[in-house]
Amino acid sequence: MAACRAQASASEQAWLEAAQTFIQATLSPAGKEPNKQLTQSVIDCVKETWLSQRENQDFTLPLNYSFVSVQNLQTHQRMPCCSHLSRSGHAHQAWSQGAGPGGSLLPREPLLLLGTLINLSEDLEQECRSGSLYVRDNTGSVGCELTDLDLSWLGHLFLFPSWSYLPPAKKNSLGEGHLELWGTPVPVFPLAGRPDPLTPIPVLYPEKASCLLRYRKRHKVKEPNLAGKLVRLSALVITQNKRYFVLTLGELSHAEGQAGSQVSVIVQIPAQMVWHRVLRPGRAYILTKLRVTKTRGRRYSIWTTIPSSDLVPLRPDYVQELELDIRFLEADLIPLPQPTNSKDSGRQEGLFRNSKVLHYLGTVTDVLNESASLYILDGELILCLAYQHIRGLRRVIRPGVRLELRDVHLLQSVGGGTTRPVLALCLHGTVLLQSFSPLKPESLPPFKVRGASLYEQLVWECQLGLPLYLWATKALEELACKLCPYVLRYHQFLRHSSPGNPSLALQLLAPSWDVLIPRGTPVRHAYSELLEEPHHCPHQKYTQVQTPCSFPTLLDLAEEGQRRAWAAFDPKALLPLSEAAHLTSCQLNRHLAWSWLCLPSCVFQPAQVLLGVLVASSHKGCLQLRDLRASLPCMPLTENSQPLTDPKLIGCLVRVEKFRLVVEREVRSSFPSWKELDAAGFIQKKQARVYVQFLLPDALILPVPRPTFDSESPQTDPSCPEEPRVGQSRLFLLSHKEALMKRNFCVLPGARLRPPKPTLSFYVSGTWLCGTQRKEGSGWGPPESLGVENKDQKCCAIRPSSQVSLIFLGSSVRWFPFLYPNQVYRLVAPGPSQTPMLFETEGSSGPSQRPLELAGTQSCLTVQEEWTLELGSSQDIPNVPEISKALPESSLTHLLSDNISNSLVSFSAEILSRILCEPPLALRRIKPENAGAVKTGVKLTVALEMDDCDYPPHLDIYIEEPHLPPQIGLLPGARVHFSQLEKKISRSNIVYCCFRPSTSVQVLSFPPETQARAPLPHIYLAELFQGGRGPFQATASCHVVFVLSLQILWVCAHCTSLAPQGRCSRQDHNCPAQTAISQASIRLLVEDGTAEATVTCRNHLVAAALGLSPSDWTSVLECARRPGRVALQFTGPGAPTESPSKAHEPLALFLRTLCGSPSVLRPIKLSFALERRPSDVTPLEPARLQQFQCGELSLRTKVNPRPRLLCLSLQEPELPAAPS
Repeated sequence: MAACRAQASASEQAWLEAAQTFIQATLSPAGKEPNKQLTQSVIDCVKETWLSQRENQDFTLPLNYSFVSVQNLQTHQRMPCCSHLSRSGHAHQAWSQGAGPGGSLLPREPLLLLGTLINLSEDLEQECRSGSLYVRDNTGSVGCELTDLDLSWLGHLFLFPSWSYLPPAKKNSLGEGHLELWGTPVPVFPLAGRPDPLTPIPVLYPEKASCLLRYRKRHKVKEPNLAGKLVRLSALVITQNKRYFVLTLGELSHAEGQAGSQVSVIVQIPAQMVWHRVLRPGRAYILTKLRVTKTRGRRYSIWTTIPSSDLVPLRPDYVQELELDIRFLEADLIPLPQPTNSKDSGRQEGLFRNSKVLHYLGTVTDVLNESASLYILDGELILCLAYQHIRGLRRVIRPGVRLELRDVHLLQSVGGGTTRPVLALCLHGTVLLQSFSPLKPESLPPFKVRGASLYEQLVWECQLGLPLYLWATKALEELACKLCPYVLRYHQFLRHSSPGNPSLALQLLAPSWDVLIPRGTPVRHAYSELLEEPHHCPHQKYTQVQTPCSFPTLLDLAEEGQRRAWAAFDPKALLPLSEAAHLTSCQLNRHLAWSWLCLPSCVFQPAQVLLGVLVASSHKGCLQLRDLRASLPCMPLTENSQPLTDPKLIGCLVRVEKFRLVVEREVRSSFPSWKELDAAGFIQKKQARVYVQFLLPDALILPVPRPTFDSESPQTDPSCPEEPRVGQSRLFLLSHKEALMKRNFCVLPGARLRPPKPTLSFYVSGTWLCGTQRKEGSGWGPPESLGVENKDQKCCAIRPSSQVSLIFLGSSVRWFPFLYPNQVYRLVAPGPSQTPMLFETEGSSGPSQRPLELAGTQSCLTVQEEWTLELGSSQDIPNVPEISKALPESSLTHLLSDNISNSLVSFSAEILSRILCEPPLALRRIKPENAGAVKTGVKLTVALEMDDCDYPPHLDIYIEEPHLPPQIGLLPGARVHFSQLEKKISRSNIVYCCFRPSTSVQVLSFPPETQARAPLPHIYLAELFQGGRGPFQATASCHVVFVLSLQILWVCAHCTSLAPQGRCSRQDHNCPAQTAISQASIRLLVEDGTAEATVTCRNHLVAAALGLSPSDWTSVLECARRPGRVALQFTGPGAPTESPSKAHEPLALFLRTLCGSPSVLRPIKLSFALERRPSDVTPLEPARLQQFQCGELSLRTKVNPRPRLLCLSLQEPELPAAPS
C-alpha cells in the first residue's frame, strides 16, 4: 500500500513539473519572470475540475492527461479527436449517445487545453473583427465555436474540460482546423461580474422607440437606450467586406408568437459582430447609446449602434422607462397603410406557392453538399443555408449536429428533381447551434467541399430561386462527375466567375436557366429583406420547377439509347406481314440483319444535354466526345453541309442540347419463316453501334483550361496532346484522301522478328504550297525556296514537282476526320528548327520511287506521331489562286455507260436503303466450321444527285472487307459524297460500284427528321418512250386489257423447292425446314390511251390485281397448297388458255374465269417502277414491225417494245364527284 502511494506521489510530482514547464512556456507572458500565481491557479483549476467529477476520487490530479498547446494541436494532431476531463468514459458515452446509430465517433485523447478566449485574430486589425472566436496562447491561436457565449468571457484565460478538434480536411477549401467547445469553459481566475448601476438605466421599450423613430424631429432624445425581449435575430450579412445584422426587440409582456410593438436595430460596428453569437431569442436585453440612421437606398430610418454602445442583459430592477411627450404618441395610434403587392396578384395566384414560416429544432443526419450548404435534417427534410453567409458555421455542420432554426421557410414540391420538403433560411431568419456532433467528419467527394464561392455566386449574383438553385447544384454535381479530375481539376471547374474570366461551370448551366428565370425578377436587396414589412424574400413565393435538363454521362446516354433501340426492335414492325409472309428464311433474316433507330434529343424527358470533350481517336479514326466514364463517337456538321476541318477544336468542351442519338442494330438470326417472328429464341446474337450527330451552330464550344496540378495526379490523353514546342511547318493543299483501313507495311531493317500485321492507316495526296517555314516569335517566318528564289513573295508558286503523298499511321490516324479535299492544311513539326529537309525526305521505311511515279507523286512522307495539323489560313497563301471548294463529280453519261476504261467514279447521292448482303460466292465456299467467321457485306441503294437529271437514277454500292464496318453516318436519307468508287458491270449488264482503298466518303447532311417522301410523279405511259431519262418510279391511270400469266407457288422456306401439301419435295430429305411459304405473280397488259405496258404484280399485290378480298385470297392460296403450283398462260384476248395445270381442276377453272371477268379487266391507278433499272446498260430492243387490221385495210407499222413495269401498289381509281 505504501509502495502504491509512493509511486502515485512520484507520478504526481512528475505531472506537476510537466505542468509548470508547460504553463510558463505557453501561458505566461513572454519575456517576464515565471508567474508562480498563474501556475498555481492553473493547477488548482485543473484539480477542482477533475475532482468535481464523482468518479475521479482515486487521484487528485489527471495523471494520464497531458497539456497541449495550440501550436502542437495544429501541427501534430492530424486526425479529428475529442477530450473529456474525466477518468471514466461515462460522460463521453452520454455525450456520444446523441449522435444516433451509424457514423464513427471521434476518438478520445487525454489532452488538457487552456487558452484565452478572444474575438480578434492576431493577423487582423481592430476594424476587421468579424465575430469569429479564437483560443489563444503564446504559441498561436485557433478558431473555435461555442453553443453559448457570455461577453464577460472574452479576454480571459479558461480551461476547456470538453472539446473537439478538427484539423483541416484534405481537399477542403477552408484550409484551417478549428475547435468545438461543447463544454462550459472553466475560468482560471474568477470572472468579475458586471457592477450594479448606481441609478436605474433610463430605457425606451419598443412601442415608444418606434414612435420616437418616426417623430424624432419633434422630440429629440440623445442616444437613448432600448430595452426589450429579443423576438428575432437576422443572419449575419456579409457584403463587400462589410458585416452587419439586425435584431428585433419586442415588448416584455407579450408571449412569443403574439403580436405587439417591435423595433429593429441594425448592428454594423466590427467589434460588435460578436454579439451575434451572444444573442438568443426569448431573452431580454438592453442596447445602450443608440442613434438613428437611414438605410442606403431606402427612405425609412432605423436604430443603430455606435462604437460606445453596449449589450447588457435586462434586469427589470435596474431599469427605468423614459417618459416622452404624450401628444405625438396619440397621433401614432393611427395605423399606417401597409404596402401590398397588388401587381397582377390575381394572375400570379395560380403560378406561385406560398411558403410557411416556422421554428424548427432538428439534427443533421447527412450532408448533401457542403459547399452548396445543403443538408438533411432528421432524415426527412432538406436544409438549405445557401441564402445566408454561413462560412464559419459550415465547418461545424455535419451529421450529429443539433440546430435550432428561427423563422425558417418550409417549401414543399419545389421540383427540379427534389422530392423532399425543404427548409430554407433567408436573411430574416437565423440558425442557432444547440449541440456539436460527436461523430468524425465524413470523407466527402471533392465536388461537395469545393466551390463555395461559386454557389454563393449562384444565389447573390445569378439571383437563382430555391427550386432552380437545387437543380443547379445537382447539375453541377453531374458535371463534376463527368469532367473531374482528369479533364479539369475540381478547383478549376468550380471556380468563381469574374469579369473577363467567366466560370466554365456557369457557362455550361446558364443556357438552361436563362429560359426559366422570369423576366422582371426583382433583384435581391439585403436591407429590404431584413427590414421591410410585410416581409419579402426569395422563399416567400416560389414556383415548382420542372427539371430543365440533365447532364448524363456518355455511358449512361449510350446505354439508354441501346435500351430504347432494343425495346423498339420488333421484327414484325421492320417487315410488314404482307411482305414477310412471302420471304424465304434467308431473305427474311437478311432483311432483319441491320436496322437503325434515331432518337432526337426531344424524346428524352427531362431533356438530356450532350456534354463531353472533343477528341480524335487514333484507334478508330473518328471524332469522339469523351468524359470520365466513356467515349461516344460523334459526327458534327456545319449548316452548309461542311464537315469539321479545324483541328484546333480538339480538347474543347462541347455542349449540345439539340442532337440525334443514332443506334445501328445488327442481328444474327435464324427465323425459319415469318410465323416464328415472335420467338426471340431464333436470335443468336445482337450488337449495336451508338453515336451522335449534331450541327455545330447548335453546339456551345468552350476551350478547356490547361489542368493546374493539384493533389490529384494528372492523366494524359494521346488524342488530346498538349500544344508542342513547334519548330517548323509547311502548307499543303489536299486533293484526295483515301480510305481508312488496315494496310500492310514493310518491316524496317533491324526491327523485331515478328510477323507483320496490317496497320490502320490512310493516304492523302496533295500539293506543297510553299517551302518549309521556321518559327519566328508567335508567327511563321518566310518560306524556304523550292528551287526558284523569290524573297519578295511569302509563298512560291505551285510547281508540278511539288506533288506529295502523305502516309498517316499509328497515332497520326487521329487526323483522319479533319482532312478533306480542297482544303489547305499546315503540317507542324515540333523540336529544333535547325533540322534540314524535314518535310522533304523519307526514311528507309519509305516506298521505292517506282510506285510513286505510277501514282503521279514525286515524294512520299510518313507523318510522325508527334507532328500536328492545323487548318491553313488564306493569309498564309496570298499568291496561290483561289481554291475551288467544289467536290469532284463524274458525269451521268460516264456513270451509266458500258465503258469501264476509267473505272473510278465520284458522285453525290442520297442513300435510299441499306441492307446486309450475302458474301461473294468465293467466300461462301468455306468449311462449315469456319462459317461463323464470314462477314457479310453492306449494300447501299442510292439516288444520284445530278444537275442535268430531273429524275435521279438509282445505283447500288457494295461495301466489303476490309472496309467493314462502314464509317458512321451512312444511313437511309443521308446525303453523301462518294469519291473514287470502282465502277463495275455485272453479268446481267447492271452498273454498280464497290469500295476500294482509294475510296473516301463525306457525309453532306443527316437524314431528315421526318421520313415522308415526295409523292411519285403522275405520267402517261407514252412518256416512258420520250428522249432522255424518264422517272424510274411513277404513277399512271390506266386500264387492264388482259392477263398475260398467273402463277401461284408453295415453296420450301429454306431451299425454295416446291412444297406440295406444305412439305419440301427434295429427294434427299436433308432439308431442315418444316415450313412452306406462298409466292404468287401475275403479268398484266395495261394501256392508258397513249401506250401499252406489261405490269408484273407479286405476292399480296396479286390479290389487288384480281380484285379479291384478303379472306378470298387466303382461300385461293390454301387451295393451291395441295398441288403446290398453279400456273396459267394467256396468249391474247379471245385466244385459248395455255395452262401447265390441269384445266379441269376447280381452282384453275375459277382463276381462268376470273382473269377474263370485268372485276380484273378494269380501270386502275398504278404505282410502278421500271423493271429495267437506270443502271442497266443492256442495249435497248429495236422497234418491231407489227400488222394492224382496220376493217378491210391491213396496216404495218413500227411499234416500240412494251415497257416492263413492276407494280408497287394498285388502287381503284377515284370516281369523279356527281354533279349537284
